[in-house]
Amino acid sequence: MTQPAVTRVIQEIEQYYGVRLFERFNRRLSVTESGKMLYAQALHIVDSFDTVEKGLRNWDTFGILRIGASITLGNYFLPEFICHFRSLHPNIRVEVTVSNGGNLQQALLENKLDLALIEGGISESGLIMEAFTGDCLKLILPPQHPLLSKQQVFLNDLVQYDFLLREKDSAGRTFLDNVFAIHGLKVRPLWESASTQVIIKAVSQGIGISILPEILVQQDIASQTVFTREITDESFNRKHYIVWHKNKYLTQAAKDLIALCKESALKSPAL
Repeated sequence: MTQPAVTRVIQEIEQYYGVRLFERFNRRLSVTESGKMLYAQALHIVDSFDTVEKGLRNWDTFGILRIGASITLGNYFLPEFICHFRSLHPNIRVEVTVSNGGNLQQALLENKLDLALIEGGISESGLIMEAFTGDCLKLILPPQHPLLSKQQVFLNDLVQYDFLLREKDSAGRTFLDNVFAIHGLKVRPLWESASTQVIIKAVSQGIGISILPEILVQQDIASQTVFTREITDESFNRKHYIVWHKNKYLTQAAKDLIALCKESALKSPAL
């Protein structure tokens, strides 16, 4: 379309719905919240139309599924699960993105992913989530840390020490921030990292303390590289979810993948 034609269509949409899709300042355009909402909805309308066409060409036999997973699930659950799915659907190409929970939610909203496996829940109202497994997080401490000698450890005891945590918008960080907020506490981390191995190494060197998924730290605890203590007033148990956009048309292959995900989670020793 030519630029004048695009401008005319935008104006017609704005007049019809009585909203502004763009704010115009000094010959520059910025998208309004109404514009962002329309864009997100339009992506899935177009995708639904494409799915109808592809469905008529055996999309469930020769198609693509775009799967996202947060870090822990991507490391310890996804590979075996995808291998199982591919054995049942050998002609479907499964494209995988492993990233933090915030990035995955945004990708679902923008129709860049069909499904995502996310730790601990979601924050976006435009998404649907369904629990399929869970885990717990563990406090890890360096050798000879003062908390190791306490008979009981409470959340309030932790906030006086330097924390080393995952980056903001990661699923684990969001979960921890919410837990501390429920108890009226706030943590300002000394370090933030996308790498759990960096955090574990720094804890072992006495730089600070952390709270990470048990599956990621159990070997380091067993080897006494780091140590752990139970927290009296918080279990840090959480659920994990399969997530998709509320307007997403789920093909039969996608439904099969969701069912297989739940079945595989029950059999998986990792989580």
